[in-house]
Amino acid sequence: MQPAPELSTPTVEAFHLSFVNVRGWAGPSRFYGVLAVPRGDGPRGDGPFPALLNVPGAGVRGYSGNIALAEKGIITLQVGIHGIPVNLPAEVYDQLGRGALAEYPRFRLDDRLGYYYRRVYLGALRASQVLADHPKWNRRELLVSGCSQGGQLSIVVAALNPRITALAASYPAYSDVSGYLHGRAGGWPGLFKLRADGRRGDVPVEPKLATSAYHDTVNFARRVQVPGHYFIGFNDEVTPPTSTYTAYNVISAPKQLLIAPEQRHANDPATQGARIRDWLLKHAHNPP
Repeated sequence: MQPAPELSTPTVEAFHLSFVNVRGWAGPSRFYGVLAVPRGDGPRGDGPFPALLNVPGAGVRGYSGNIALAEKGIITLQVGIHGIPVNLPAEVYDQLGRGALAEYPRFRLDDRLGYYYRRVYLGALRASQVLADHPKWNRRELLVSGCSQGGQLSIVVAALNPRITALAASYPAYSDVSGYLHGRAGGWPGLFKLRADGRRGDVPVEPKLATSAYHDTVNFARRVQVPGHYFIGFNDEVTPPTSTYTAYNVISAPKQLLIAPEQRHANDPATQGARIRDWLLKHAHNPP
């Protein structure tokens, strides 16, 4: 950890944090993020505090931490997934997104153990464990939240880490990704989707089908055992509601669904975003 005074406030101390992750196909890797810890003179004294992991949507970008919720008395950790620091110049992420990391959801799709998302899933899981190791965590409430790819990772982490107590997943990606082979709209990133020329973007050979099925959000949704808040926009063409429902419908844990009939692939901070934040605060400070 290294102090990040540029991100800190009078009530929150922020840090740039990194930790060792599982080896990727190219060798050892790390995860990077921003840790935000309420100060001792904050609204809830010196703690201990509940904790929240924020996992990111798709793309390549920098992050500045979830300072707003840390100011509400929650330790927060916001991570990137690509094994690069989250405080680099914006043009670095732009070039990586257009170059070396373009189409990363398809990297080594024919290799289940070498697939890009295997390292990402294990890194997100490790991030939740790192957060739970913080000495100011109250050892009770440990939450995870995210949108799109972040919703996907929230479900994965909640399924794999038994210490997670609640999750908020908005329009989770990578759900029913092979749906396009069965007459349904599959989830982002559109694996096996027909292109305008009638050909499929990813040839559905068995290794790719097996890898995508293994990493499909639906597999992890079946294992979720904690309360969850889910959000779907019915005009979402990136993570179509038909794909999101395949994950939501197999969850047997307590759940609530917020539907926005006219919403596309986003949530409105003043409406849906505020409801999700309020739900997270309730389950962090006053869980049922």
